[in-house]
Amino acid sequence: MSQTPLIDRFTAKAEAVSAVVTRVDSVQAALQYTVDVCDTKEACQVLASGCDEPLSPQAEDLCQLKDWGKIIAAPDLPQERLQSLKELCQPMGIALIKQGLREHLGGIDIGICSALAGIAETGTLVVDSRSEDLRLASMISEVCLAMLPASTLVQDSTELSGVLSQRFLNSPDYTAFITGASRTADIERVLTLGVHGPLELHIVILMDE
Repeated sequence: MSQTPLIDRFTAKAEAVSAVVTRVDSVQAALQYTVDVCDTKEACQVLASGCDEPLSPQAEDLCQLKDWGKIIAAPDLPQERLQSLKELCQPMGIALIKQGLREHLGGIDIGICSALAGIAETGTLVVDSRSEDLRLASMISEVCLAMLPASTLVQDSTELSGVLSQRFLNSPDYTAFITGASRTADIERVLTLGVHGPLELHIVILMDE
């Protein structure tokens, strides 16, 4: 049975909550898309207060620092794919890290995560977040980029009950449900993106998996 109706519905629902959805025919195309997005975005910047006050030489250096260079974090990318991504990043001057994301809390441009499934009814991603680095990749990066195999799309959450029940038997478990980019309206009831997480969510649907 064709996945096209599920893909179309998932795309419409995800885009309705500000996600950017792209379909690619190979993992290599997904990796190239990741590098292209990183290359075209502005680098993460350090926001420091008090720079108009008398400062030590070290503090003055910090205030003059505009960015740390661009960083892509890929904590759950298999080694073969990681190597392919590294080869794409190097000519662009983009740093690639797989672990130790806590050391880069203010400067991760793109965090890559691999989705376990996608729920077409709501445009929701189901992501394995058992390790701290996996959680940080989808929470502190300016752009969260999720790779979603088209074969894992389901109509609604009830279709995942069996899979999730098995996963939860292996305690401890940390499975995240992500719908759209981070948003809040707590500040004077004005909708703001990126306050509690990434500014953007990109979903790359892998058509050949």
